[in-house]
Order: sequence, then structure tokens, then C-alpha cells
Amino acid sequence: MGLKWTDTLDIAIALDEKFPGVDPMTVRFTDLHNWVCELEDFADDPQRSGEKILEAIQMAWMEERA
Repeated sequence: MGLKWTDTLDIAIALDEKFPGVDPMTVRFTDLHNWVCELEDFADDPQRSGEKILEAIQMAWMEERA
């Protein structure tokens, strides 16, 4: 099935597992976009993301850390 851009919580969990030492608030959106696209389970069109989606992923990642 694979992850889609709308799977923000699942993406956040995957990013937290892959980058445990990274503070999500310090990640630039360009890097975040690349990291999401490079996730093994990611299966969506890279062009379908935008700032709102990336911000939602970043916030979910922060909440995952709390």
C-alpha cells in the first residue's frame, strides 16, 4: 500500500525512527521533503506535497517526540 502525503502521523513515526537524534524544528522543508520521499514505505507523487503538508508532518513529528 505505501505511505501517502496525507499519512502525516505514520510519516512522522517513520521519520522519528529513521532520524532519532534530529530535532524536527531544525529541519528545513526541502530536507524534510527529501527525507519523506526517501522513506522505504513512501509511495506517493513527490510533487503533491506543499508547505501545509510538510508543516503538518513536522508538527506530528514534534508530537511524537513529546
